Amino acid sequence: MLLWEIWLHPGHVGIVIMQELLLHILRNKELTALFQPIVHLQNGAILGYEGLIRGPAGTPLHAPLALLEAARMFDLSNEVEGLCRKVVVDTFVKLDLPGRLFLNVSPRSLVGADVQPETALDYIRSCGLSPNRIVIELTEGDPIVDYERLRDVVGHYGRMGFQVAIDDLGTGFSSLRLWSELRPAFVKVDMHFVQDIDRDKGKFQFLRSIQDIAHSLGTTVIAEGIETPSELLLIRDLGISCGQGYHIGRPVAVPDGVVPPAIVTSLTFDGVTVFPQERPVVQGTATALRLLRIVTPASPGMTNSDIFDVFARDPALEVIPVVDNHVPVGLITRRNLVDRFATQYIRELHGRKSCTMFMDPKPFSVDQNTTLQNLSKSVVEAERHHLFNGFIITDNGRYLGMGTGHDLVREITALQISAARYANPLTGLPGNVPINEHIDRLIASGTRFAACYIDLDHFKPFNDCYGYRKGDDVIQLTGHVLEAHADPARDFVGHIGGDDFLVLFQSDDWTARCHAILAAFAAGIVNHFDAADVQRGGYLCEDRQGNRVMHPLVTLSLGIVKAEPGHFRSHLQIATAASEAKKQAKRIPGNSLFVDRRMGPCAGPATPGD
Repeated sequence: MLLWEIWLHPGHVGIVIMQELLLHILRNKELTALFQPIVHLQNGAILGYEGLIRGPAGTPLHAPLALLEAARMFDLSNEVEGLCRKVVVDTFVKLDLPGRLFLNVSPRSLVGADVQPETALDYIRSCGLSPNRIVIELTEGDPIVDYERLRDVVGHYGRMGFQVAIDDLGTGFSSLRLWSELRPAFVKVDMHFVQDIDRDKGKFQFLRSIQDIAHSLGTTVIAEGIETPSELLLIRDLGISCGQGYHIGRPVAVPDGVVPPAIVTSLTFDGVTVFPQERPVVQGTATALRLLRIVTPASPGMTNSDIFDVFARDPALEVIPVVDNHVPVGLITRRNLVDRFATQYIRELHGRKSCTMFMDPKPFSVDQNTTLQNLSKSVVEAERHHLFNGFIITDNGRYLGMGTGHDLVREITALQISAARYANPLTGLPGNVPINEHIDRLIASGTRFAACYIDLDHFKPFNDCYGYRKGDDVIQLTGHVLEAHADPARDFVGHIGGDDFLVLFQSDDWTARCHAILAAFAAGIVNHFDAADVQRGGYLCEDRQGNRVMHPLVTLSLGIVKAEPGHFRSHLQIATAASEAKKQAKRIPGNSLFVDRRMGPCAGPATPGD
């Protein structure tokens, strides 16, 4: 049986064998270095490599986390980390790799009582590697206590020519403070905030904020964990300088000295990516928990005088919930209690009695997961005083806090305004603000694109005859068809409002996509008409004068404007030109496509298109 196989057996014997295995690794230097490339995202050039370490294959200490955890367990962290760095540096020099070496170093190994900055990392010079090619990548495994000493030590290495990077920004104990204290040359954003960033608005906003801070501090951001082409291009378009991850290159023992041609080609794509859009929260995702205010509750054992004193100490407090064993049983309002105590002798008579005497025993209570729409409807339908008194928010019947009618009205209003500007609540597609922002990004980048204005034909009489609910279904059908035939990484689908949509195509095959949209809509719209109307090719509906009029089935008109670099200067010019193309398309019977082949408003004289 091998030594490390005994580790699989529990108990003291396994611990002893693990220690022997660790000492065996130290004595025989049985560690292997791997290198993962870090590239410039604007041109695909290699910035350098992160040096990684692996223990003996087939042992419990193969993974680096297990190796370092065992080192801490047996108080051998400095020895193990020192060997790791030496193996990585020696291998980097032997392979003659280009660029910088990102060398993982724990802060504890830099500021330990037995560590001397004057001698630490001296072997780097001895092996012929210049310090200005080394980036000390500070890892986080333990909380940092002595920031002042760490700052001094890092300053010492900086004067020697080393640069510093902070690893896994956004996780750990103190990465943001570490950034502020050390002002490193590089910060590496943890992969959690990078993966799925093309679909996650929250991660997108986090990384955008990090980039803004880094720009103001003169720090280079490295995005870790890039695993897909969409993530790569979106991070590039955010202005992030560098990246690493499996999509660019996996950690290997002998890496290539150049970036794969496919990655370079991808990074030189001159279009812009579609930023993730926030779907409207008014569709039902916002809940009562959004309104939660922490209000310390009273217990039934408290007296009326106790409650009066609480109100006296906090003039802003209007209501106090009464909770018995985590379950809300009532609500006491300031006005009710203070008005009663203003009556002569009431405090003397009832001051020492239970506060339940003057409480509302039937308060309005709502679970934290109730949507704001349902909450608003319930409050409106309830007695008026609940809107003014507020409502208790619970978690499966247990008291959490309070919400107010004022906050509810304010939140609903804010969500509706936000939805109208940023996303259409019916389709969930981006609204006017993100549409205009994306057009301006396309124009600023000098990218060729096609702006497609989409409008439903004969939609108003259909809405009048079949009803607004059927009309909503047709609008949602249109949104689904557009999304299904657009490349989510390159084509932006927006909902201007009503039955008007806009697609901003960067796909080279946009003409084929438009024809596919028309075909899919024609196939889908018949499901929204009565069979007899489909067979007849139209439907009868009264006009405003009461006459029975035959209306054709709803069709789709697509008006296209081709935007060449320099031909348009703003989203307003694009909107005007696309709207004119849509008008031309609507003159063509049935499902139609019109392409305006004239030059943009910044070019010379226009000629009629077809």
